[in-house]
Amino acid sequence: MKLPQDASISHLLMDEQRLQAYYQLIQDLLSCPNGEEAEILAVSQNLIDTALVQVILQTANNLIKQGELDPANRLMNVAGYLLGMYENLLSPATRQQYLTFLQEILQLTEESDGDPQVIYPLLEANTNKLNPIFAELLRRWATTTLNTMPLDEAQYQSLVISNFSNLINQFPLGEKPNNIEIGIIGYEIALDFLNPVAFPQQWAATKNNLGVAYYSKIDGNKAENIESAIKAYFAALEVYDRETSPQNWAETHYNLGLAYFARITRDKSENIECAIKAYFAALEVYDRETSPQNWAETQNSLGIAYCERIAENKEKNIEKAIAIYRDVLEVYNQLFLKIGQRQKIIWASLTIKPKTLNMQSMLIWKLWNFVKLLLCCGLKHKII
Repeated sequence: MKLPQDASISHLLMDEQRLQAYYQLIQDLLSCPNGEEAEILAVSQNLIDTALVQVILQTANNLIKQGELDPANRLMNVAGYLLGMYENLLSPATRQQYLTFLQEILQLTEESDGDPQVIYPLLEANTNKLNPIFAELLRRWATTTLNTMPLDEAQYQSLVISNFSNLINQFPLGEKPNNIEIGIIGYEIALDFLNPVAFPQQWAATKNNLGVAYYSKIDGNKAENIESAIKAYFAALEVYDRETSPQNWAETHYNLGLAYFARITRDKSENIECAIKAYFAALEVYDRETSPQNWAETQNSLGIAYCERIAENKEKNIEKAIAIYRDVLEVYNQLFLKIGQRQKIIWASLTIKPKTLNMQSMLIWKLWNFVKLLLCCGLKHKII
């Protein structure tokens, strides 16, 4: 396999020769039999440092983009092994730089109440530090620091960390897998100090957001990530109920529907039925008149589920999907479009009632592509 070499990481190293040595080591790691990676690393101790970890992770990210998931996951595992040697990887000066950045970003998150306009410039200036080394530092710092604080102070600090996790998960720069992993660690730290009795709303929101992060996680086992997301959503729904927290209850059900639809394990037909049930639950709260955006997003996801539905009659499922898409398009037209002549022609073509299954499938295709055009950003889980 020819490894993708990224010029964007050359700034990490002054020595081009050392960079090429890293790539050769990575090639050796991917070429060796499974289980022999530690032996390869043992004879290359002179190359093991934080820069190597970052080059490994960048290479893994590039492989993911190319669809090479197996070698990418193998490199992620190697990086995790090296991070187990955390104390040996970081010089005292480098460790202090990371620690100063961590303390600065948490203080700024607290002072600004998590304002992205305040936080994101600092993150942008330090994207090179948003990596598994930072994630490990966050975990270790929280373990040693929060456990020595009075409980009320530790709980307050954990809420700040959870707020930071929301920000890093939605941060558009840096490497997305790293940002998500940092966010997951932050949520898990917060949940170690919060409980659903003393902090029910914050605990449930953190569980929901942890689910969103696991669903979005790029590295690791996709099936296990989705199962972790579903488990987190159900935990949040132990606190949220329709009467006292209707909006959060609906948002978590919407997220649960997306996770069930994407679920890899269990029976596919049952998963789709669970997704449909979750979307209908969300629609008990979302109203077309008072919450048109949320209503349309949920209806759109419901239409997709009916298109893929295995249970019941296929033709009736498609008819339901067509009716749903038409309703969604009506709402999006009202929300976003000043319909000109071209859009009116498109809309007229979508009002024809299909008479055959093939015609229905073509109409589904037209409706879905038009909805995608309006959605622009696609389906997104909801952060609370």
